[in-house]
Amino acid sequence: MQSFRTEIENPVVERDIIDLEKKIRLFREGKVDEERFRSLRLARGVYGQRQQGVQMVRIKLPYGKVRGEQLLRIADVSDEYSTGRLHITTRQDIQIHYVSLDRTPELWAQLEKDDVTLREACGNTVRNVTASAFAGIDPEEPFDVTPYAHATFQFFLRNPICQEMGRKFKMSFSSSDQDSALAFMHDLGFIPKIKNGERGFKVMLGGGLGSQPRQADLLYDFLPANKIIPVTESVLRVFDRHGERARRLKARMKFLVKDIGLDAFKELIEEQHKALSTQTYEIDTTGFDKPAQFTDAALPQVEITDQKAFELWKKTNVLPQKQDGLFAIGIKVKLGDFYTNQARVLAGLVKKYAANELRLSLRQNIILRDIREEAIPFFYSELEKLGLVDPGFNSLIDITACPGTDTCNLGIASSTGIAAKLEEVLQEEYPDVVENKDLTIKISGCMNACGQHNMAHIGFQGMSVRTPEKLVAPALQVLLGGGILGDGQGRFADKVIKVPSKRGPQALREILNDFKANGNGLDFLSYYDQQGQKYFYDFLKPLSDTDNLTEDDFVDWGNEEKYIQEVGVGECAGVVIDLVQTLLLEAKEKLASSIESFEDERWADSIYHTYTGLVNGAKALLVAEDIKTNTQANIIKLFDETFGEIDAVSGGVNFPELVYQINKNEPSKAFAEDYLAQTNAFFNRVDAYRKEQLSHA
Repeated sequence: MQSFRTEIENPVVERDIIDLEKKIRLFREGKVDEERFRSLRLARGVYGQRQQGVQMVRIKLPYGKVRGEQLLRIADVSDEYSTGRLHITTRQDIQIHYVSLDRTPELWAQLEKDDVTLREACGNTVRNVTASAFAGIDPEEPFDVTPYAHATFQFFLRNPICQEMGRKFKMSFSSSDQDSALAFMHDLGFIPKIKNGERGFKVMLGGGLGSQPRQADLLYDFLPANKIIPVTESVLRVFDRHGERARRLKARMKFLVKDIGLDAFKELIEEQHKALSTQTYEIDTTGFDKPAQFTDAALPQVEITDQKAFELWKKTNVLPQKQDGLFAIGIKVKLGDFYTNQARVLAGLVKKYAANELRLSLRQNIILRDIREEAIPFFYSELEKLGLVDPGFNSLIDITACPGTDTCNLGIASSTGIAAKLEEVLQEEYPDVVENKDLTIKISGCMNACGQHNMAHIGFQGMSVRTPEKLVAPALQVLLGGGILGDGQGRFADKVIKVPSKRGPQALREILNDFKANGNGLDFLSYYDQQGQKYFYDFLKPLSDTDNLTEDDFVDWGNEEKYIQEVGVGECAGVVIDLVQTLLLEAKEKLASSIESFEDERWADSIYHTYTGLVNGAKALLVAEDIKTNTQANIIKLFDETFGEIDAVSGGVNFPELVYQINKNEPSKAFAEDYLAQTNAFFNRVDAYRKEQLSHA
């Protein structure tokens, strides 16, 4: 690990990577609990794969922005440590697969040479901050949201308030009222607004997908731009303290907002006001306002051999930017998979003939930005050589799908296999849909909705089905009627019927044929509402019959072997199983972090580390008494009820009053120092009490 010390200039990053290497070594030696180790590696983007002994590594790319140098670095890393395949996610990340756990620290170190991180790409953290892929070039945007998404990403990366929450937390920034970044289904969603000449955002709270999708609530109709960081910090503090931790399926923000109500949540936000690290946060946009810069490279002349194909591609894949004379090229990336040879060429093209930037989209595509009109034929010619000129960018034929059973532990049925087949059906039987950008098809391999199936016009969810003979076959839940309504509003699809997977293509044919025959000029959602859910159930019902399955029905799409349902434990969604000693150790690690932050004069960070240490220490003693807890607030209450009268533990100090000083004091040096001193005294009592307990065990 010595090379990390010499090659990485940022000491914080260096320490992170070295710590990962140390924890891997201790885990291999059996000195770190498996569950605790899982939590640590997930927060560093290392995710257990369906295949034993290898890892998926998620590369965190805020709002999907990638410079040419970064893409080259990612390609090099994939070739060296993975398989050369790059998978674009629905959160604008890149995933690589089949990585050895022991090589992840050096992989990370290589990425950081071009400022690419794995930090908090997985786990119970703030996940990648997403944004509209056309932010900054969108003709309809009131202003560029990119600097605000970037500032949010930077502020909360490694921030102590969001390192070990009950579950993950997702944020998005849409570029306009079209809400292309899906604010309505995020924990926090931001939509840009201008009020009386001032920049700000409409803020949506508590949305989500999964098995119980929820429309986000309106938190603020207009929030000034310099308030988005403090408000986000307040929301995260509330979620960290009051969010569910024991019941994994209820541990998301949407359930907290639903359970306590929006008004009560707003009150909790106000309670955090004094404790915030900053009351306003001015975001510098100057670095994002500069016009595109181009090299003086001469543009090669090309001859287009198939003018018809070129014109169709231009019609569906080339979009004008708000900047006069510049265009964006949308690359339809089948299933979100592209390869390092393609990546290197793309990097070279944007570096030499564009403004050295591309973005990954929420629909798993690539957008090349700042292309001069005269360069469009050249780019087409170069992309054609790479096999990247399929028409239909962001159209019906552009299907979104998660990895499903290819690599994910939670996958029930193949999402990529059926997606490939449905695209084939559309291309061969419905050629006109290549220009239809009013309909979407999305597919997930399980109920967790990583493929966003339950907010699509037509969605499919991987499932299984049993025959009367108790045989198990792969199946698809058909969902209809979801979509984006705009300005923070959306609708979720209805579950219509479950059919064997091999009948998925026919189900799609039936739906599209009926829409053509009976849509009467309506848009799809209006047509669906007019006909009603039962109408679709009735005409699709024959496809659900399991009495007549053939041998082929028991082989999933993209597979050759007979289907076996194998569902593991989902890691991203997991909650760490804590033992008493592990909790006490974690608590003391928090105090060590508090001291480090104090010495760096980061008072707010020091205070929050101290707070977390107090809660973990209290939870340790409650676990020792076999007392179940579910939230941090619940831990604080139960600890007082259980140990408040025991002077050997409480020292005569009211525990809630001790802990909640965090909300009553500004983050000053004096308070950080005093809070830490009180906490150290508390832990001296806890250690003595625990030692006495164990002596009588």
